[in-house]
This record gives sequence, structure tokens and C-alpha cells, in this order.
Amino acid sequence: MNDARPTRDAIVATARESIARGSKSFAAASMLFDPATRQRAWLLYAWCRRCDDIVDGQDHGHAMSHVADAPARVAEVAAMTEVAMAGEVVGDPAFDALRIVAAETRMPPAFARDLVAGFALDAEEWRPRSEDDLYRYCYHVAGVVGCMMAVVMGVDPEDAETLDRACDLGIAFQLANIARDLCEDDIAGRCYLPDDWLTEIDVPPGEHMKPHYRPRLAMLANRMARRAAAFEASAREGTPALSFRSAWAVLAAAGIYGAIGREVAARGERAWDARVSTTGAAKIGFIARAGIEALQRARRYPRTVRDADLWQRPRVGS
Repeated sequence: MNDARPTRDAIVATARESIARGSKSFAAASMLFDPATRQRAWLLYAWCRRCDDIVDGQDHGHAMSHVADAPARVAEVAAMTEVAMAGEVVGDPAFDALRIVAAETRMPPAFARDLVAGFALDAEEWRPRSEDDLYRYCYHVAGVVGCMMAVVMGVDPEDAETLDRACDLGIAFQLANIARDLCEDDIAGRCYLPDDWLTEIDVPPGEHMKPHYRPRLAMLANRMARRAAAFEASAREGTPALSFRSAWAVLAAAGIYGAIGREVAARGERAWDARVSTTGAAKIGFIARAGIEALQRARRYPRTVRDADLWQRPRVGS
């Protein structure tokens, strides 16, 4: 561990560079936050991105490669995360970013641990057998990040209902990512389609990306897009609990990522010929529409009873 304490400004600057390199969509949405929330969002992103890069041998989410010592890498991430959550200097800017976020908010340590548990699933070369397994994975790698972002935005960690909606948005994002990235994941030896789904359409394990299975795979991508849309719709009902600017950012991100899932479904069996992305012009359009939605969020998205059919995140401590 490094005893030198880097300045907050320096860590924020590094975090801003990280989000700019790692996710143009999140970087664009983050500019809608008020300055304090924006910086904390960058700091949280930097830690998430760094953990992912360490475990997967990536550089800001790019060039994922097989690593032989994945469990050891997860253990390293877990150890540094515990140090950061304890308020101690780690010496790695991304983990010190988490230290700052934890100190400035009431971030439950269990959330950080739940995300690390998601990295452990990948390190163990785990794959989902059922749809419930799929949602559990999505929670650990994205839904819990939604919960952490809600805390960054000022949501009380005891406000379980709003955190449920934040988790729903993270799950929606991850389902869209999985549908879009089936080819890249297959090259890396991963598959997040439940075994039950593949059995249902009579596709042998490990062969889902073969050309003659594309029409069947498109059916599953369409199903995943519909599931993502249901979680997204639920998440939107959490935005009245947020400040205007936070709601604006959340709704912009929901629009951008929702479009990715819908585009994958619309392309059918050609969805993986080229990576689905959102143009700069489209992002501007989503941001503009999200501003109007945020102003009208109480009327547009009145909170109803959350759909009992949607997967329920585990409660902290459970």
C-alpha cells in the first residue's frame, strides 16, 4: 500500500479520463448531473471500470482476453476494495476513488462486495442455467451498480423501493449489453444465455454463434430485449424520487441503452454482423427528450406497485 495521499482533484481528473475512454454513453449522461454528483459518478465509474479491467485483462473495457489467474485477480480486487471501503489510502487512483465516494456518501459496503462477487462468477467461468440465474448475474455486475449510483445521487440507502428501481435500470442495461455482445463474449469463451433457453430452441452449448443458428438466436435476443424493456419501464418510475438533474441523467442513459437493446432485436439474425452502437446525434436526441421527461417525471412516471413478476434484488445483509 502507498502511504502518499493523492489529492481529490487528481483522483477526480483520472476518473474523468477513465469514463471518457471507457464509455461515451455514460460520459455523456454524466454531464447532466450537478457538479458534485457528476464527480462522484465519475469516481464510482472509475472503480467499477478498474475492477473489470483487472479481472478480465482489459484496457478500459477493450481487448478482453483470457487470464489464467482470474481467481487471484478477483482476490486482489476484493482486498483493495475492502481497504478503500475502510477509508484507507490504497495507492491505486480507481480504488482511492471508491474510498472518496464511500466517505462522502452513506454507501453500504455490501454493495461493493456484491459487485466483486459478480467478478468472481466470471472468474469461475460460471454460466447461467436458468433465467433466474441470468438475473442474479445481471444484479451482481450491473444492478448493484444502479443501487450504488442511486446512493451517489442522494437516495437514502434505507429507501428500498427507490433502490429497487435503480437496480432495475442496471439489469436493463446489462441485458442489452449481453444481447449486443454475444459474439464478443463467445470469442472470449463466455455465454450468458441461460442453458434452459438454449435447450428450448435446440441449440447445443457452445454452438449458439454458428451461422445456421442465427434465426433461433435472434429469437432469444428479441426475448432479452423485451425483458430489458420491462426492467427499464420499472426503473423510470423511480425517477420522481430524484432531483431534476439526476432524473435527467438517468432518463438519458435509459433512452440510450434502451435503444441498443431495441436495435439488436430489430436487426434480427444480422444483429452481430457489426456492433450495435448509438451515434452522437442520436445521443443528443435522447438527452433532449430526457430533459422533457425529467420535467414531467411525476406525471409521466407515477410510481405504481412494482411488477411482482420482475426479479427481486437481494436485500443488503441477506
